[in-house]
Amino acid sequence: MILYGLCLLFIFGFSLSQWQLTRLARAARRRPAPAEPVPGEWPRVTVQLPVYNELNVVERVIDAAAALDYPAGQLHIQVLDDSTDESVALAAARVAYHQSRGLRLSHVRRPSRQGYKAGALQHGLQATDGELIAIFDADFVPAPDFLRRTVPHFADETVGVVQTRWGHLNEADSLLTRLQAFGLNAHFLVEQVGRSHGGHFLNFNGTGGVWRRRCIEEAGGWQADTLTEDLDLSYRAQLRGWRFVYLPQVLAPAELPARMDALRSQQFRWTKGAAETARKHLGRVLCDPQLPLATKAHAAFHLLNSTVFVAILLMTLLSVPLVLLESRNPALKPLFRLASVFLLGLVPLVFFYHAAWRWNGGRRGAPLGFAAQFGLFLALSMGLALHNSRAVLLGLLGRASEFVRTPKLGGGGRRPRRYRSGGLGWLTVGEALLFGYALLGIGLALRSGSYGLLPLHLLLALGYGAVVFFSLLHARRP
Repeated sequence: MILYGLCLLFIFGFSLSQWQLTRLARAARRRPAPAEPVPGEWPRVTVQLPVYNELNVVERVIDAAAALDYPAGQLHIQVLDDSTDESVALAAARVAYHQSRGLRLSHVRRPSRQGYKAGALQHGLQATDGELIAIFDADFVPAPDFLRRTVPHFADETVGVVQTRWGHLNEADSLLTRLQAFGLNAHFLVEQVGRSHGGHFLNFNGTGGVWRRRCIEEAGGWQADTLTEDLDLSYRAQLRGWRFVYLPQVLAPAELPARMDALRSQQFRWTKGAAETARKHLGRVLCDPQLPLATKAHAAFHLLNSTVFVAILLMTLLSVPLVLLESRNPALKPLFRLASVFLLGLVPLVFFYHAAWRWNGGRRGAPLGFAAQFGLFLALSMGLALHNSRAVLLGLLGRASEFVRTPKLGGGGRRPRRYRSGGLGWLTVGEALLFGYALLGIGLALRSGSYGLLPLHLLLALGYGAVVFFSLLHARRP
């Protein structure tokens, strides 16, 4: 009961931090957006495109980068290609085509994939003279005016990064992509806006942003000792006093993972990398005497947000014994009613996600309203608790892992799916067992009349069941 209560308390604290960010985001939206200055002289910009076996999308991202509206003499595009398949030839052909049109493009090949994405970005820096470094992952399609809208903000010499909001090219493709978009919109429309307005730590999101080269170098460069090199460098830069600018009005469209194995690989990288970055920087942040207490608290929840999955997994395992304990000890029934605090802990999250849904154009009567999206998103997130808890624990323990990139399909259907980041394994079996475990909790609650944990078990059953269903469905598809 004590351990279960501590898990509830942690989740409630995380929810309160998100509610506070919602308040800050509301205040930010009441302020008019500052006018974008026009520089007298446009600085040299290098656009880095890190790619690895991106047969389905490599041509698209190169063409999008080549279409950027920027003074040709001040623009350099680097295709940082660590690929080992026939996508190398496709990339080389597109680079050659745009070079023939007078654009400055480089097809950069390394002898090894050492350091993964961080290694590729750092390697590329040594071969370019750009003052500013724009980065786009292979699944992004920046608009032609992207640099015109972001570069002017570097007129302030204290600005080290300009980050933009992700859009979603394939949001409407399936329920899985809709739910991912629902969660990401909350991050980009509420969380990032609130952190920016409150003066708290922001994170470069790995893509769809621009760095000042000097900021990268002074912060120690790209390092490959975490799976989230973006979050790691973000904290190192801000701890050195660099300022981050977030532009929610500028969209950088990208592709969402369309299959469960792709979503798993992305989630593993994000959750393990966040835990690794917390292990690396949280102590320094908390001990910094110059940081306000509120900033330290938000940084702690920011770096430890993936630990929520560990709390959910513990609550899953403890919930059935608690139902049995309640049914056999009627005198404890008033105490067990406190289990409804689980629902109260979700109230701040309702405000957080509802604000994002509404600011993104959500309206009553839509095909999938807010209540349905929130409930399904919450359940799916809980269903990934076993998978993500493993990632978090590996990160906190400092266990090294290979960087597994998220497979992209390109949306065109021109080529069959070539890349898988993993198939069915012991985690899927474990999730199936947890699905049955949640059903057992529902049955025990209905039989004993102990309904305090019934909402939790319903969400867990739906979430684990959905994860297993999508895993089986996508494993069968070519």
